Amino acid sequence: MTQRSQKLLTEALLLPEKERVELASELLATLDGPPDADAEKLWAEEIARRLDEYEKDPSKAETWDLVKARIEREVWGKKNKS
Repeated sequence: MTQRSQKLLTEALLLPEKERVELASELLATLDGPPDADAEKLWAEEIARRLDEYEKDPSKAETWDLVKARIEREVWGKKNKS
């Protein structure tokens, strides 16, 4: 890391958490390249589908704890098999 980068990082780390999150988000967005119109459309459709499904029957919704546990099982399970 250059001195300039190190100085910027040191200054950024002094920012309040909300501003650090916003800064990190903006920096990461510059690495993504141009938005994929098809992906944006598909994500919007998926979000709408999930919201509709939830609104029809909220009792089927999973808690964050259950979702997190399932994701961890899937991720760790795959990592352990590698």
